[in-house]
Amino acid sequence: MARLDLNGVAKRYGSTEVLRDINLTMEDGEFIVLVGPSGCGKSTLLRMIAGLEPISGGDLSIDGTRMNDIAPRDRDIAMVFQSYALYPHMDVMRNMGFSMEIRGAPTEERRSKVAAAAQTLGLDALVDRLPKALSGGQRQRVAMGRAIVRKPKAFLFDEPLSNLDAALRVEMRMEIARLHRRLGATMVYVTHDQVEALTLADRIVVLSAGVIQQVGTPLELYETPANRFVAQFIGSPTMNVVAATASPGGARLGNGVDIALPGKAAASVTELGLRPEHLDVTAPDQGQMNGLADVVEHLGSDTNILAQVDGIGALMIRQHGHVPLRAGDRLGIRIQPDKAHAFDAAGQSLR
Repeated sequence: MARLDLNGVAKRYGSTEVLRDINLTMEDGEFIVLVGPSGCGKSTLLRMIAGLEPISGGDLSIDGTRMNDIAPRDRDIAMVFQSYALYPHMDVMRNMGFSMEIRGAPTEERRSKVAAAAQTLGLDALVDRLPKALSGGQRQRVAMGRAIVRKPKAFLFDEPLSNLDAALRVEMRMEIARLHRRLGATMVYVTHDQVEALTLADRIVVLSAGVIQQVGTPLELYETPANRFVAQFIGSPTMNVVAATASPGGARLGNGVDIALPGKAAASVTELGLRPEHLDVTAPDQGQMNGLADVVEHLGSDTNILAQVDGIGALMIRQHGHVPLRAGDRLGIRIQPDKAHAFDAAGQSLR
């Protein structure tokens, strides 16, 4: 296990700055998830930790030892990639133990460690199969097993589930969570899937344009986002953001609806964030505002409604269970005022 410290870490390609001033501590045994849009630098940061990309500025330390100039093989870190990268001519047993084989580990030691890892991952009955005889989820388990047998200080995952179908993603997500519980290892996980981030992470690091926007537990990021970017990135469907102006004791929407806010927020507010699940559907004229159902998605457990709201425009609403609405129906909408998020002109959160 290991503690990872990044102090002022930066990455540049010529004059192009990809990451800047990254300051982050990952505690021993912690599960950290790096999220952000494509091109934000999350995979580059992971590769810098692994030693696959040189660090342009700042320091990376593992358990207090500076790693900037240490070769990847000497950092004692295992990486699991999006591509399984299995040797097609080797069976599961040899694929999992190959890193030990090339290091000259005794055969019995290799077999013992591979057998233990296979049991942990439920691969006991598959150790004699070639990769072509495995499903996508089984191949990903083999790739994870290859990392486990090394007993590294930390595990790095670079979007390991993105090649799997929806059902396998859920299965493997649970497998990774169980693996972290069993091993108690430090894990750093890159994904663009916020469901993976919210369900796996001890803490989430949100990146945008090479800068850390916020670090916190999944609940902290959901309930108290630092800015509009984090607020809209975390949560599905995406948070609605609507223009607002200060009003006595709160904020006023474009249709005249007032929302109570703390004094500080009320003075500087220019936008309000309303999560779809914090808007309630009522009969027409029985809520705070009215609208027209434009698109209705019946998902079984939930109903998503894209409504064109009088005086505001489009709002996404999420209701638990089945809502008997069809496109073209009128509806009323009630805001849960204590769940509203206020932002200033710079997009910073005010509460």
